[in-house]
Amino acid sequence: MGDFPNVFRRIREQSGLTQQQMADKLGISRSAIGMYEKGEREPNFETLELIADTFNVDMNYLLGKKPTTEVIPDNYYLNDDARDMAQFLYDNPDYKVLFDASRKVKKEDIEFVKQMLDRFNRE
Repeated sequence: MGDFPNVFRRIREQSGLTQQQMADKLGISRSAIGMYEKGEREPNFETLELIADTFNVDMNYLLGKKPTTEVIPDNYYLNDDARDMAQFLYDNPDYKVLFDASRKVKKEDIEFVKQMLDRFNRE
């Protein structure tokens, strides 16, 4: 998986996280973190995506395919409501299907779709 083990270890250490703290953040075992860093095991796509999101880096950087990463600017979202709703969607994976659309739609539209999903989930 390219240079993932080294990149992952470096950004974890730069963030001041222990392997156990990283494992707790990702919801996996500390030994899995150690195996990732030694190159003995590779994370699945969902875990890789979660690692990239945790450190706010793109996956090509995380995989060692790019020497630098693009940081998403604070003003990425068009307004505060969109940013807040995107954070809600990120924090609540059941609604992640809406995440990509959240940047360009109105808060009311997202709330409507959220309510519809809530109704489907209850049934």
